[in-house]
Amino acid sequence: MNAGFSKFIKSATFGIAALGLFAAAPAKAVELTVYTAVEADELAGFKKAFESDNPGITINWIRDSTGIVTSKLMAEKDNPQADVVWGLAATSLMLLGNEGYFQGYAPKGLDKIDKKFYDTVNKAPQWVGQRAWIASVCYNTIEAKKANLPIPTDWTDLTKPVYKGHVIMPNPNSSGTGFLDVSSWMQMMGEDEAWKYMDALHENISRYTHSGSAPCKLAARGETAIGVSFAYRGAKSKSEGAPLEVIAPSPGVGWDLESFAIVHNTKKLDAAKKLADWSISETAMKMYNESYAVVSMVGKSKPVENFPAGIEGKMIQNDFAWAAKNRIRILDEWRKRYDSKSDPK
Repeated sequence: MNAGFSKFIKSATFGIAALGLFAAAPAKAVELTVYTAVEADELAGFKKAFESDNPGITINWIRDSTGIVTSKLMAEKDNPQADVVWGLAATSLMLLGNEGYFQGYAPKGLDKIDKKFYDTVNKAPQWVGQRAWIASVCYNTIEAKKANLPIPTDWTDLTKPVYKGHVIMPNPNSSGTGFLDVSSWMQMMGEDEAWKYMDALHENISRYTHSGSAPCKLAARGETAIGVSFAYRGAKSKSEGAPLEVIAPSPGVGWDLESFAIVHNTKKLDAAKKLADWSISETAMKMYNESYAVVSMVGKSKPVENFPAGIEGKMIQNDFAWAAKNRIRILDEWRKRYDSKSDPK
């Protein structure tokens, strides 16, 4: 073989190999920008599971409390920055949906989801629920004993003078948990009586936090005897050894749905639909049910350790449409009355 021909063969071989390497190079991953209010300590697990099931798609979480995420979305209304909103209150998604924020999509497996847990007004649902987060009271047994505080079993108990300065709850303007408390009291009591109730409760409140989980975390650490929060955080803290009782007060407890929706102007629609499909899969439901007692897939809700017994039966008949329609009005009035005790932002 002469030298020129040998060089030609080597050059051709190298070129073919290079083409092979080029063809085998993986496509750049599609990155979804996802706004969420899901508790931060859960997000890594969801990201890992979804990306494992959907190679080529990565999630970039933008996380904050429900009210803050909702306000951010409203501020971006004319130029949305998210591809998907995931794990946000259904009432927030309904409010945003009324502004034309989302595009409808029926995820694969929607027929397995309880109809009260997704949008049935639109043929293609604008939002679909994943799991319910449910109001509860975190009661620190050690701190309560020091202050001779009886265990509260009814919401009205928290207005008794004995609890003055011992109760912390979330600000509903920044916390979805705070808003579900306020809207549920209004639905149970009627608006006039609910405002009277909150006037009396305000006398016993030491502070309003900007996070729905914060009151329970503070109770778990002994920084308050009573934190109005939600069952997941109370159950988790109790399982980790905190001296808590997690209470679902009578006559009923408010709740909302962690839900998802696809933003109307996303340029990554195919990837967004895959996240929507995965979000109501059996894999996702099993993950949701590890820490939340009520999930949206029919027949998949199983008891969770340290949730209040029978809490599902205490969930009120929640009128999401009413709550979404009246949200801004209620929050404006709440701010006027009670914001003086809110934590600094």
